[in-house]
This record gives sequence, C-alpha cells and structure tokens, in this order.
Amino acid sequence: MSEKEISNKRREPKASRPHMPGYGILDAESGKGLLPWSWAVARLSKAHNYFIATTRHDGRPHVMPVWGVWLNEAFYFSTAKQSRKARNLADNPHCAICPEKAEESVILEGIAEEVSDRALYKEFAVAYEAKYQWNMEGFAEPLYVVHPKVVFALIETSEQFSSTATHWTFDEES
Repeated sequence: MSEKEISNKRREPKASRPHMPGYGILDAESGKGLLPWSWAVARLSKAHNYFIATTRHDGRPHVMPVWGVWLNEAFYFSTAKQSRKARNLADNPHCAICPEKAEESVILEGIAEEVSDRALYKEFAVAYEAKYQWNMEGFAEPLYVVHPKVVFALIETSEQFSSTATHWTFDEES
C-alpha cells in the first residue's frame, strides 16, 4: 500500500485537552473550546519554515530549521543523507516538527520514514516547487514523511491559552 493510500485511510484525529498540570487548562473534561483539526492543518500547510527536533545517538537533542510541505495528512521534508538530522533519524526515527510562529504553536510528534515511492516523491516535488519556487528535479537526497502520532496546539495569549489548548491523537486503524 502506498503512503498516499495509507494517509487516505486515516480518520479525523481525536481531540482532547493536553495534560499540563499547573498551567490552568480549563474544561479538561468537557472539551469546550477545543481547536478544530483544520486550525492545526492550516498552520502546518501555510508555514514557510519548520523546526525539526531529533535525538543524537548519545541522547542529546538536535533542532534545526527545514522547509517542508503538508501533503496527504503528513509532513514531508528532505535533507542531505549525511546531515545531522538524517543521521539522527537513522538511529532514532522519532521526531517533533514545529511550524514557525510560536504564538500559535503546533507541535507534531511522529516517526520519520524515508519515502521510496517515486510517484509520491514527484507529488512532493510539485508541491515543494509551488511553495518555495525550488525545483527538486535531479535532487538525489532522501525524502522523509512524518505521519502524526500526537499533535499539540497552544495559543500564546493568556485569555486563550487555558481555554483552547488542544491535544490530538491519531488512530492508525480505519
């Protein structure tokens, strides 16, 4: 099954409040004020820069900016095979992706997988060129996809932070 077919089988994620003791998160049980998934998708789609957090083999964190695209309900990016990011992901594929503009934070946690499907790579290249005006033709470095496992959303303002903090979880089964 291709990445696209897997992605299309995913269901809408389950929204809840994040467990954040001491931060005054409201309506933990009612779900009132939860942000819609479309709010997070808009930020994941429209951002120009993203930060990717990976872990070195000795456990030290590593964070770097990347360009990427939200495509087929997942985040796609490319990096040089010998980059610290790629070497970290080879040892431990767990990572976090955060689009710019921390005042409306989206934190996506998942597992990076190298994409081998050429049709999907071409779809990525078209979306990437449209977004960044950067032609990926002839680019020979790996392409990664991160399907979200957990996503957090936090709005910075104090009046919105406690009432809109949202945590989504993704059901892998369809």
